[in-house]
Amino acid sequence: MDETAALDSLPINGQECSKISESYDFHPLTLQSLNLAHNQLTVATTPDINTVVKSSEKYCCQTFNDIGKYWWNISGCDGESNYKVSTELSQQNGFIKKSKYGENFRGSNVNEFEQKSFLTSLSVYFCWTVLMIFAFLRELLRWHGIEKNVAAVERPEQKDFVSLFSEFEAIYERNCYMRVRDVFERPITSVPGATVKLMGRSSDDYNWTYKYVGTETEVINVGSYNYMGFAEASSLCGKEAAAIIDEQGLSTCCSIQQLGFSKVQHDLEKLVAQFIGVDDAICFSMGFATNSLNTPCLADKNSIIISDQFNHASLILGSRMSGATVRIFKHDDMADLERIIRNAIVYGNPKTKKPFTKILIVVEGIYSMEGSICNLPAIIALKKKYGTYIYLDEAHSIGAMGSRGRGIVDYWGCDPHDVDILMGTFTKSFSAAGGYIAGNKRLINYIRVNSAATIYALPMSPPVAQQIISSMKIMMGLDGSNDGEMRREHLRRNTHYFRKHLKRMGCIVCGSDDSPIVPIMLYYPTKCGFWGREMLNRRVGVVVVSFPATHMTESRVRICLSAAHTKEMLDYVLDAIKEVSEASNTLSLRIKQKYANLAIDW
Repeated sequence: MDETAALDSLPINGQECSKISESYDFHPLTLQSLNLAHNQLTVATTPDINTVVKSSEKYCCQTFNDIGKYWWNISGCDGESNYKVSTELSQQNGFIKKSKYGENFRGSNVNEFEQKSFLTSLSVYFCWTVLMIFAFLRELLRWHGIEKNVAAVERPEQKDFVSLFSEFEAIYERNCYMRVRDVFERPITSVPGATVKLMGRSSDDYNWTYKYVGTETEVINVGSYNYMGFAEASSLCGKEAAAIIDEQGLSTCCSIQQLGFSKVQHDLEKLVAQFIGVDDAICFSMGFATNSLNTPCLADKNSIIISDQFNHASLILGSRMSGATVRIFKHDDMADLERIIRNAIVYGNPKTKKPFTKILIVVEGIYSMEGSICNLPAIIALKKKYGTYIYLDEAHSIGAMGSRGRGIVDYWGCDPHDVDILMGTFTKSFSAAGGYIAGNKRLINYIRVNSAATIYALPMSPPVAQQIISSMKIMMGLDGSNDGEMRREHLRRNTHYFRKHLKRMGCIVCGSDDSPIVPIMLYYPTKCGFWGREMLNRRVGVVVVSFPATHMTESRVRICLSAAHTKEMLDYVLDAIKEVSEASNTLSLRIKQKYANLAIDW
């Protein structure tokens, strides 16, 4: 019997590997892996593996060929099995709770990703090929003076300077991006709430320069991360933020470790820790820097960071700056994540040939381009099984997800103490600026002393901190009203209503049904400019995204829903989407037939 067949017949109850070796001739490292799995399963704090496998209704013993060595992997065979396993783990640990809606408030975690056909991928690549051929052709025409060159020209005395961009990047920006630049970088003249005013502009040199024509266009705003609707022109939050200026000014003008720690920021950090349900928290003035400047002080060259393939650029930058070994796992794929963890434990650091001192799993709560939700219970189970650490970025989920608005941890009903590092930003649900890291006191005290963000960066501006405090108190109900609960309920209803309508319409929608981020797949980059302009003509402001922000074959429209949107606004946007989708041939007949009888309630 070969190794694959032997592993397929292996009992899942932790049979000793020495007995197996008597019957089958395994590679020594395979036995080491099996012993490791058995030892860790017997001491794990998660439920018995038999219960887990039974709960998934099926299991799969897969072998991974890595330099001729096999690995034993117990996991769900597909996303549905992984979901069932994680659900069983959460239920047995008492983390699944009933919501006021009468259902388990863990959500479905069915992240839908439509698989492109080979023909679609081929035609999209052909589209890119044609675009690049014309790009190089126009470069040739400019070089010979046939076409007017409106781009910046390098001075002769700067010929030996190092280029800021690669040749491909420069050609791509001049010839591909400039064609659709008018749908990006639009200046606004009002608060970006449920509606926003865009400044009118025109260009007579193919979007290289703009002339402002003195007009304004009010559009329905489905492009801002205003999930909870706190971006308001006049509100209690804004009044309290303005009032704090008279008391504490606009800035401390020095870093936190000098004299920059204001009272309002101290109050904010205590409130954040209370809101999330952990011991302590520390706040920073910039969300991007919260990731990029703190990750290097949490991992070093003796650590390994295992990062989701769709993690934000701030996490990628921070991981690179840390000097740690970085491994990427497939998006929300627990089998691939476990495979990398096992390899890290057995092989160790390839540079030093020693074991890693720390294994850090880095994931996001909601992924901003995909609209998908991470399978947190399964990640926590892997953490407990292998003794790793979890870094959870809740930038898009804090405030907007969960029965109490406390993010993905609350959404799944998990214990916040099971996540080692809880990170989030205030730029979305709180309509402010900055970010936070929360956890136990030892972690936060370490960050206060060692983070570059506390040593060199300025602290949060007092009015910004007060805006967060005011909005967070509303979410927690500390203002004496149920406004926070009503906002969460309205966002939930908007999300389900909008997503279901898109599916019944035939749009290719990604992510989870509970996610307020709604990507509509276009695939073709040439459709991005058309969608942006046509939706603006219908007074709807949307965000279109293409390469390099996404894969070359996955151009899309990204819609962000808000608690401030009314049903009438959503109906208007849906009508506009239907018109533009039909004009651009974006709808899928198969999806339309699949969801033809989908019930939609408000």
